[in-house]
Amino acid sequence: MILDETDKKILRLLQVDAHLTLKDIANKINLSLTPVHDRVKRLEKEGIIEKYVSILNKKKLGKNIMVFCQVTLVRQTSDLSEGFNQVIMNMPEVVECNLISGSFDYLLKIILPDMESYHHFHQKKLSVIPGVSLISSFFIISEVKSTTVLPI
Repeated sequence: MILDETDKKILRLLQVDAHLTLKDIANKINLSLTPVHDRVKRLEKEGIIEKYVSILNKKKLGKNIMVFCQVTLVRQTSDLSEGFNQVIMNMPEVVECNLISGSFDYLLKIILPDMESYHHFHQKKLSVIPGVSLISSFFIISEVKSTTVLPI
């Protein structure tokens, strides 16, 4: 799908504030309501807009520890990877999981209330997944930048 400048303006606005009404968007880009509605529906139908979400404040919810974990599997087989993926999909503490190239297999982003919670998660959930060989944990001291806004 080819995006024109108007589509890009709509996407930029929605990335910053998905709570904007179609009327608000129309006013901001100097376009009438109907074409804005049609464009947004097309962007949704084409999968450019996947979903609308609220971004929550981790600290205000008591989620004070963010950890990146490098996970290495004993073997890089589809069976082990698929099994690992299925287990990770059911762990709400893991907010991101990426299969990567390089010296380890997965990079996880984990958010928890405190160090004791992480220790429990590491010992009772992550390290017992079949095929996990090595876990290296990196604790975030300060989050310098965190955004969901993609450059368009």
